[in-house]
Amino acid sequence: MTNPYFDPRPGYADPAGLPPYGGVPVPYVRASLGGRAVAYLLDLLFILVFSAILGTAIFLVGIVTFGLGWALFPILGISGILYSAITVGGSRQSTIGMRMMGLRVVAPESGRPVDMLTAAVHALLFYVAISTFLLWCLDILFGLVRADRRLGHDVLLGLAVVRV
Repeated sequence: MTNPYFDPRPGYADPAGLPPYGGVPVPYVRASLGGRAVAYLLDLLFILVFSAILGTAIFLVGIVTFGLGWALFPILGISGILYSAITVGGSRQSTIGMRMMGLRVVAPESGRPVDMLTAAVHALLFYVAISTFLLWCLDILFGLVRADRRLGHDVLLGLAVVRV
């Protein structure tokens, strides 16, 4: 049986006979860079709320443990990575901002979910790129020249951000 939606290009294999997403290969349901940017701006608000909740919890644990729990405050520095690991590595495969924009993160070859460690490394690479203007520009340029709109950190980890 020939599948008319099958994309024979390398990197977009169809191991099960049918591509994910109801017969449409992952490269054709790619997320726009504008949608990803808006999702990130929304996620900044959720990361702020997540950090406030986490900081309050650490403060309360510090009171109960007579100050010993306050040693956990450095965790707040990686709260954005924790947020991404928990949400992207979860069952919905997306952060709350991505869900609001109708996006999710998948492995493009299979459409399978991303595990928490890969989601955390994906977020770490993103924050490293965005913290340096030259790397950020290179990352965005990489996404602009690729037909599938995958950014540099997506390609490094073999992930794709797609529309739901």
